[in-house]
Amino acid sequence: MFRELTVQALTSIERGYDLLAPKFDHTPFRTPDRFLDAAAGTLRTLGPFEAGLDVCCGTGAGVRVLRPLCRERVTGVDFSAGMLAAAQEAVAGEGTPAVEWVRADVRALPFTGAFDLAVSFGAFGHFLPAERPKLFAEVHRSLRPGGLFAFPLGAPQPFRSPLYWALLGFDSVMRARNLLWRPQFVMYYRTFPLRGVRDDLVRAGFTVRLLPLEEFGRREDGSPNWRLVVARRI
Repeated sequence: MFRELTVQALTSIERGYDLLAPKFDHTPFRTPDRFLDAAAGTLRTLGPFEAGLDVCCGTGAGVRVLRPLCRERVTGVDFSAGMLAAAQEAVAGEGTPAVEWVRADVRALPFTGAFDLAVSFGAFGHFLPAERPKLFAEVHRSLRPGGLFAFPLGAPQPFRSPLYWALLGFDSVMRARNLLWRPQFVMYYRTFPLRGVRDDLVRAGFTVRLLPLEEFGRREDGSPNWRLVVARRI
């Protein structure tokens, strides 16, 4: 698996995920079920919903969250043909509503006013901060007025945490890789801070609520370890 991940990291993002797709759900990069379940439980209180969109759907984790919440239809969108094929195989025959799979770059979504709920899990590290406004604008355009865009977001790790240094080290290696190797492989863990994300969402035309995911506990200062960001299209 390490060799496969290394090969993936030396290709483009799209080609890398095409290669990894058949085994992606067995890697540490898959969003754990406890995060999906926590998000689904919170979203259930905000419905009902008719049509749902999984942004950067990968192998379909968000689609599985949306299906019990949406009565009309669910769509998964990703730019990796390999990930879409794996998602279609994994989700096939799981029940209603029906699922549509669309291959597209989420910075140029082919939808306008089509959904009342959009979710995304574990994909934002593939977008540089300068790309966030375009990404959020595309999701905004894809939602119906009043529609929701929701995703989990963790609190920053404290300076003394081993995870803080692990994530800093990973990002540093990726920055060095992208300086020395082409094509770039954009994948960072520390480029999606709450303040910047919230500001970009507001500028894109959303109002923003932060709902604590209590399943993951709270920090010493009382703030939640994880929140569900719920942005509503104005």
